[in-house]
Amino acid sequence: MDAIATVFEFFLSLGAAVFLPILISIFAIVLGQKPGRAIRSGITIGIGFIAINAILGIFMDNLGPAAEAMVKRFGVNLTVLDAGWPATASIAFASKIGAFIIPLGITINAIMLVTKMTNVVDVDIFNYWHFTFVGAMVYGSTNNLILGYAAAGAALIVGLKSGDFTARYFQKYYGYEGVSIPHILSNGFAIIGWPINKLIDMIPGVKDIKADPGTISTKFGVLGEPIVIGIFLGAGIGVLAGYDFAKITHLAIVMSAVMMVLPRMVGILMEGLLPVSDAAKEFFSRKYSDREFTIGMDSAIAVGDPAVIASSLLLVPIAIGLAIILPGNKVLPFGDLATIPFMICMVNIFTRGNVFRNVLIGSVLTVFALYSGTLNAETHTVMAISSGFQMPAGTSTLSSFVGSTNPITLVIWKLFSLFG
Repeated sequence: MDAIATVFEFFLSLGAAVFLPILISIFAIVLGQKPGRAIRSGITIGIGFIAINAILGIFMDNLGPAAEAMVKRFGVNLTVLDAGWPATASIAFASKIGAFIIPLGITINAIMLVTKMTNVVDVDIFNYWHFTFVGAMVYGSTNNLILGYAAAGAALIVGLKSGDFTARYFQKYYGYEGVSIPHILSNGFAIIGWPINKLIDMIPGVKDIKADPGTISTKFGVLGEPIVIGIFLGAGIGVLAGYDFAKITHLAIVMSAVMMVLPRMVGILMEGLLPVSDAAKEFFSRKYSDREFTIGMDSAIAVGDPAVIASSLLLVPIAIGLAIILPGNKVLPFGDLATIPFMICMVNIFTRGNVFRNVLIGSVLTVFALYSGTLNAETHTVMAISSGFQMPAGTSTLSSFVGSTNPITLVIWKLFSLFG
């Protein structure tokens, strides 16, 4: 088992841009694609991931400091630091649960496919850290390794089933046939967002508010185009951060660029993925004509929608404001403020890109995330220390505003901890 874990750790160390093309190329060849075309698809997907991560990196590198400046300017003083998802992921994989999560996950996915419990063929192995984190939280609460792995397995099962549930909505909105998102962070928040969106449909007047990019562009002309919306939102964040004119204009242009370029980068990834998706559809339809299999991917392919970026920028100051005024909240939103798009992107498929609804639902989700982070902070911190994580200077308690606070993580952690 140690040898197996070492092999998987090696491949993970290559990074998603290398590991995923290898995995996709092998998968495509197994499906019957010619090796040359399969390898080209894999390389194109790798290029797409590099491109998406590059633009997301620019987005986070510019929005993160602005959010930090905003926090300092408003004098937010809370005791639980949002360490961000990268720290949370490293803590998860460094735990005892992380060693065997990949072979466990692949086995569970295979069993569920054979027994018709899911139609998702999950290749999003890098985001297994979410399942690992759930198991590590249970292990941290119970000191029971079996319960920890059981919780991680349960989280993976829920992730696959949530991918089945959201697949048709995702495909209809984004137009990516044969693709699903088994990402428990994004789907966890979407599970709450779906009934809230249904509730909005029942409210006279409010249900008729249309604020998707297409409608905004039609009503406001050039002022409603995504690149101009990016200018306004970026400048607004800069003003709230207390930036000078030069920094405000720079942030405005960067956010405008993200609004314009990110969807195109997603297009590169999909250029490589769709031939594989088509091959998978043809392969499985021959062998299993009664089923429609989907390729499970990272929700990063959904965050490039202009409605998602616009909603996320509006939610940054809202998240900070809610952290200040909510009674009992101890979480200081910080490291994960720039990853709010991952909270919103699957809600977006239910609202059909309605920025007004995204922000309304996102505000409710933010309240949930802050209280969830407050609740799990003690266990999160114990996990961090036991995994050898270096605590930031002046910080004694950690959480993750988006990374560890989604409903799926919270419910499974609390449920399995009852047996410890």
